[in-house]
Amino acid sequence: MGRIGRGARINLRQVEAFRAVMLCGSVTAAAAMMGVTQPAVSRLLRDLQALLKLPLFEKRGAGLVPTAAATALYTEVERSFVGLDRIAAAAEEIRTRRTGMLRIAALPALANGFLPRFAGRFVADRPNLNLALFGVISPLVIDWVLNLQCDLGFAEAAMAHAGLRTIPMPTLPRVAVLPKGHRLCARSTLRPRDFGGETFVSLTAGSAGGHLIDAVFAKHGVSRVLRLETPLSEIMCGLVSSGVGVAICDPFTADEFASRGVVSRPFLPRIDFEFAAVFAPQRSPSPVAEEFVEAFAEHVRAVAASLRPR
Repeated sequence: MGRIGRGARINLRQVEAFRAVMLCGSVTAAAAMMGVTQPAVSRLLRDLQALLKLPLFEKRGAGLVPTAAATALYTEVERSFVGLDRIAAAAEEIRTRRTGMLRIAALPALANGFLPRFAGRFVADRPNLNLALFGVISPLVIDWVLNLQCDLGFAEAAMAHAGLRTIPMPTLPRVAVLPKGHRLCARSTLRPRDFGGETFVSLTAGSAGGHLIDAVFAKHGVSRVLRLETPLSEIMCGLVSSGVGVAICDPFTADEFASRGVVSRPFLPRIDFEFAAVFAPQRSPSPVAEEFVEAFAEHVRAVAASLRPR
């Protein structure tokens, strides 16, 4: 006991040796568990007993039997080690980006189905990640991210605020959407001239997408019957499915309505649907938010590749 020295304190390695013997039932197994020699474990136990002034094990034959004091002490030790294990597990979750809270706001074209399906798979692989997903128009996406109501947003690229950190996503072409059975469904690709005299469902005047679409028809001198307009592509496709008109739509919403009476066809000249991931400028994005954007971009890129003419 004298060699412990005055003022000596219990160290973690001694406690680890005690716990290992309690768990394994022998010094030999405990040494293997700790990756040290048997004499090292025996020495750690002797030092711990001397410091505590408690008999922890009794020798019986070739083995050690814990005393009542050891059993009582082990309860406290295990409680501490469970706490340490939880810290280690939390660190591992953070390191592998499988924990925390991710709040995402997205424009309706994505939030209607395409993004939630991807987000569901992303969260399923990370059981300790909590997700909040909101579908709002692009100006609100920008506002919510700027005000830190959301960690991440997806908005039309033209709406991206100059003060936001912006990551462009892969672009996809807008498509023509038609009611099932419409005469234009017989054509494999549609052009502006095909829409002459057709009742057309427009995006609200002043919207980025609406401006691009109108510019193409104006350039080709095609007159449409402009009776209907809406700010949301989901409403647009709902109107088209009723048979009241035709439209040019983002490919995500068009796909959601493929089983609801809406037929989509490629449209030329190509009108890109451009959107971007946006982060607040006043704080760095979390690792899991960055990983989400990277994985989602790759997913969109794969979809875009599948739509290219073969």
